[in-house]
Amino acid sequence: MRAAKLTVLAGLLAATVAAVPSAAVAQGPAVLGTGHTSRFVPGPCPATLPHGVKAACGYLVVPENRDRPDGRTLRLAVAIVPAQSPRHQHSDPIVFLPGGPGQDAISDIAQITATGLNRDRDLVVMSQRGTLSSPPALTCPEVDRFYQQRIGLRYDAPSTGRLYVQAVSACRDRLAGEGVDLAAYNSSESAADLADLRTALGIREWNVFSHSYGTELALTYMRRYPQGIRSVTLDGVVPPSVATPGWTWSSVKESFDNMTGACAAQPACVRRYPQLAAVFTDLVSRLEAHPVTTRVTVPGVAGPVKVVLDGGALVNWMVRASHTPAEFPLAVDELAHGNPRVVAEQWASTRLPGSEGVFAHGLSLSVWCSEWVPFETAREQLTAGLRAFPTFPISVLAQAPQLAFLRQACRAWDVPAADPSIRAVTRSAIPTLAVSGSFDAQTGAVWGRYAALTLRNSFVVTLAGVAHGVFDNPCGSHVITSFYDRPDHPDTRCVASVRPVRFIIGPR
Repeated sequence: MRAAKLTVLAGLLAATVAAVPSAAVAQGPAVLGTGHTSRFVPGPCPATLPHGVKAACGYLVVPENRDRPDGRTLRLAVAIVPAQSPRHQHSDPIVFLPGGPGQDAISDIAQITATGLNRDRDLVVMSQRGTLSSPPALTCPEVDRFYQQRIGLRYDAPSTGRLYVQAVSACRDRLAGEGVDLAAYNSSESAADLADLRTALGIREWNVFSHSYGTELALTYMRRYPQGIRSVTLDGVVPPSVATPGWTWSSVKESFDNMTGACAAQPACVRRYPQLAAVFTDLVSRLEAHPVTTRVTVPGVAGPVKVVLDGGALVNWMVRASHTPAEFPLAVDELAHGNPRVVAEQWASTRLPGSEGVFAHGLSLSVWCSEWVPFETAREQLTAGLRAFPTFPISVLAQAPQLAFLRQACRAWDVPAADPSIRAVTRSAIPTLAVSGSFDAQTGAVWGRYAALTLRNSFVVTLAGVAHGVFDNPCGSHVITSFYDRPDHPDTRCVASVRPVRFIIGPR
């Protein structure tokens, strides 16, 4: 064992203590690893804790802005979930860093535990500052409503961009009016929060599990506060040294090439869709010039939903389609032959009513507008798009995948650029596992290989046909848990057996 068995100290509710016998918390103020006075306070679990999850809870008290230690403080929600194994063997827990930025970690606990990642180790979860469980929540219902409206608008139109900026401005004005320091919600402060949490809980050593944007935070954390980190898993890698709006084009291109290549490798698919890549790229240009408007039925929504498909919408639909790729060739072929139903239904389902005020778009904007956008010009962003898809219309390439009109939105969000040190390459000897999916259109597998170049004790694993979120794949979760058991020798034998899905073949 690398540390003494963790024990629950007095202060947690008796029922919670019984449920989580191996989690540790420390009480009272302490000067922590970041040099600021913070403390963990045991307390009831937040309402966002998924039903049926047993956890010991509380909150970490930290300064909102560490450059203003006498300013207001934040209470970051913490939940400690016990290991699933009846015979808990490992005393080094796993701390979970989710994606976004803006996803609420505590709300995601059930998805993590369902994969068995906490089979033999306690799971420590802290909802990042600004997310739903850690008020002030930088949620933006104004932006959620815009995204619902955008389904029926031209994706790339300047008028659509203006509506987005209006929604961003309304959210900013509301949060600033509530006294929120929007410049204090970033990767630097969140990395310091993690360092403080480990010390406050009395944990000598823990393991990091990070996903998507969480990997960007993990790489920042392990570079700035390496003490007490036993191992790190990066699932869907976002290297801070290269992440910009234009950077997203490389992942879309890698996913597109791998999905169309997988069709070409399946005899039935290539016979039915011999020119899949060319048909898709031609459709992007055709739809950008002449958008298709249709109406579809979406589960949970009363009445038909208006959908407009232009070139930008099709590119961003492809990102969504990478998660359920079996219908990808069929949907593209039907659209090319005048039937937009499959694409339109999937595109509309990405933004359903009822989710307003859950995702912290404000945290996304504070991170992107301080750490990404200032370090890339609009010309550099466009060049990245041209490099990936040289035949796409300029109006499509001008808007980075999933980040349309972000530069304009950042002018409205108005936070200062981060110190350039946030872009430093992470060089470390901490054992690290970089796992990716070959179909991942959000964080391409190439970026796992890139990050590993400066991580001396690293392993790189790519699962064929898997999209964003390798931990959700049975082989992926097995590799990750085996890595925590043996950071010097993870069990990767299942990787060779993972294959892309069989694509659905439509009628001729």
